[in-house]
Amino acid sequence: MSHSMPATPGGTGLILEEATLFDLSRPGRKGASLPAVSTSFNVSKHLPADLLNTDGPNLPELSEPEVNRHFVRLSTWNYNKDAGFFPLGSCTMKYNPKVNEWSARLPGFAASHPYQPLETVQGNLELLYNLEKFLGEVGGMECVTLWPNAGAHGELTGIQIMRSYHLAKGNARKSIIIPDSAHGTNPASTALCGYSVIQVKSNEKGHLDPEAVAKVMTEDVAGIMVTNPSTLGLFETHLPEVAEIVHAKGGLVYCDGANLNALMGVAKLGHCGADIMHYNLHKTFSTPHGGGGPGAGPVGVKKHLEPFLPVPRVVKDGDNYTITEDCPQSVGRVRAFFGNFGVLVRAYTYIRELGADGLKLATQMAVLNSNYILAKLKDDYQPAQKERPLHECILTDKKQQEFGVKTLDIAKRLMDYGFHPPTVYFPLIVPGAMMIEPTETESKEACDQFITAMKEIARECEATPEKVKSAPHRTFRRRLDEAKAVKEPKLIWKK
Repeated sequence: MSHSMPATPGGTGLILEEATLFDLSRPGRKGASLPAVSTSFNVSKHLPADLLNTDGPNLPELSEPEVNRHFVRLSTWNYNKDAGFFPLGSCTMKYNPKVNEWSARLPGFAASHPYQPLETVQGNLELLYNLEKFLGEVGGMECVTLWPNAGAHGELTGIQIMRSYHLAKGNARKSIIIPDSAHGTNPASTALCGYSVIQVKSNEKGHLDPEAVAKVMTEDVAGIMVTNPSTLGLFETHLPEVAEIVHAKGGLVYCDGANLNALMGVAKLGHCGADIMHYNLHKTFSTPHGGGGPGAGPVGVKKHLEPFLPVPRVVKDGDNYTITEDCPQSVGRVRAFFGNFGVLVRAYTYIRELGADGLKLATQMAVLNSNYILAKLKDDYQPAQKERPLHECILTDKKQQEFGVKTLDIAKRLMDYGFHPPTVYFPLIVPGAMMIEPTETESKEACDQFITAMKEIARECEATPEKVKSAPHRTFRRRLDEAKAVKEPKLIWKK
């Protein structure tokens, strides 16, 4: 009997010689049997002879233990969050509770389909509706859309909303102000929406300068995009003042909320003057980050911008939930379906299990861990600024350069000590930057182990700099030549 699937109506796919596999009339099954199929698809009549394989597959003969050990061995060559500390700053990587993975895999969530009748997915719609409310409360926003599929997608959606708002008022405007301490995707999102970028420099303390904003803010400027906390890990204390300057000229304030894990439960960007913001659920609200996705970048707005949110909208009708596209001023659809629904389930679970007090404690622990590492390493490495940061701290290689050692060397050597390197050379406004973010999930013991390794590397930079410059020595792959890889990429694999 063939084990191929039945042909689709009107198609030419393979069909079964018998329908026994799908016979619903077998003992213990209800329903009528499927009609038996008397003919089968003859492959040799439809494919050229030179495409037909006349020999069996040349596969290695391996036992189950050999196969299992092979893949387990491969897994040990790849660093992951379950294996150890992941101090990447900005691109936050933290441990995600396994119960959230369990909730995302519940059959009612994981097996649902976007074309199901609404009455069969009321629980899913209720989750989406409530998650919007939760996120709005965290950010101080009155309306939220869950449609954006990533942080940068949220930026793009937010700027589209900003543009639609100005067009509705009969003024398209031409540019957007972006500080030099913003996330790198901010200028790209701005350009994609047809705006030019006006960059303003941070002041000597690394903060957004209200005077610099006032000089460039005109009635041709649509608004400003502010990353808060900034890529320096600093809270933009002048944000309310900046918001007044922008609003006075009819502009809008967009806040990049990617670093919300430094604010939730403590400060609300909507209360600081922001009109629009996005949330990175895959950074702050417990969803795996990396590997290309999926992610989620919901966007929150103040009430006067609600008409421009993407469609469809999830609305509550009495005791039931439904969706509507009756939003004539909407920016329209930003994608087709909630293919990342599991991400949203994880975020909902995370918020429900922690509650308001738990979210605030997570913020406090993230800030405490960051400042603890900075306090312990500030004498070994030059800090980027004197001001106390929030969720991430930035060290530099200024002291180590005296011995010919650079940030990249330190990052490579850290791998020999069993740690993933931190984010390096970012933000761009800090030469030789090492951006370290321990998050709230790391214990004091884990932070101490990292601190010990960094101190030992600092000692090595002075005593045996060549050892650091030639690292890593213990990893499966030794140091790669990044410059050569860029200049001479091997794009085609050959035997």
